[in-house]
Amino acid sequence: MSAVMKDARLQKFNQRKLVNQLAIVLAMAAMLFGLVWLTWILWETLRLGISGLSVALFTQMTPPPNEAGGLANAIFGSFLMVMLATFVGTPIGIMAGIYLAEYDNKTWLASVTRYVNDILLSAPSIVVGLFIYAVVVSRFKSFSGWAGVLALALLVIPVVIRTTENMLQLIPSALREAAYALGAPKWKVIMSITLKAARAGVITGILLAVARISGETAPLLFTALSNQFWTSSLSEPMASLPVTIFKFALSPYENWQQLAWAGVFLITVAVLALNILARLLTQEKH
Repeated sequence: MSAVMKDARLQKFNQRKLVNQLAIVLAMAAMLFGLVWLTWILWETLRLGISGLSVALFTQMTPPPNEAGGLANAIFGSFLMVMLATFVGTPIGIMAGIYLAEYDNKTWLASVTRYVNDILLSAPSIVVGLFIYAVVVSRFKSFSGWAGVLALALLVIPVVIRTTENMLQLIPSALREAAYALGAPKWKVIMSITLKAARAGVITGILLAVARISGETAPLLFTALSNQFWTSSLSEPMASLPVTIFKFALSPYENWQQLAWAGVFLITVAVLALNILARLLTQEKH
């Protein structure tokens, strides 16, 4: 009887081992499939993007077809709108995340807020662009950089909220209780202890939000539109790197296509730099 049981257990063990090996093979195949496409994309970006780099790329405006030019106005417009959207969305996201994690984490209001935040996280960015178009652009009857800033800020807020809440929830309750035992008020505990302990994760969330909005095209098509000339006025249509890439890449003109690939290379390098910076800032110091 014991020999039969041993054989049955051995058979089950062999079956589990076979299933495990099959799962590993499938996982490796999926990883290799993704790496092939990623490598191909990066290679094409490097091959076609580096060839378009020049001093004129950073000093001249977007040109007419078949004429020399650069992406100076688009680079400046993207930088300005992304920075302002970060400054607008980050404080709102951090304060909302603190509220959900420290003050109100079990009531119906917190549940509704998390549900809405999940919807914003998963919603296509074009929906946000259409919303700002209906609320701002159509009412003022003009595309503008401010509308682009609002659209990008709405994409920053849910990322920062989720990251801030999750990071604060990972802080041990013993830290809070020790501070309360010493007589520290709640706001002081949050600012000096919990938020300080979670700052690495919060900064990571902010950088990830910036990396996300840096390449967004759809919201800016409906809000900031584009501008062939240099402008620092946010009350006017403003050029941006993603929209310029979209427009130039679809054109039949060779100089526009070369500028589009150069813009793709710049965005790729910027996003890579943000991810490296996030890792450096969040690296544990021993």
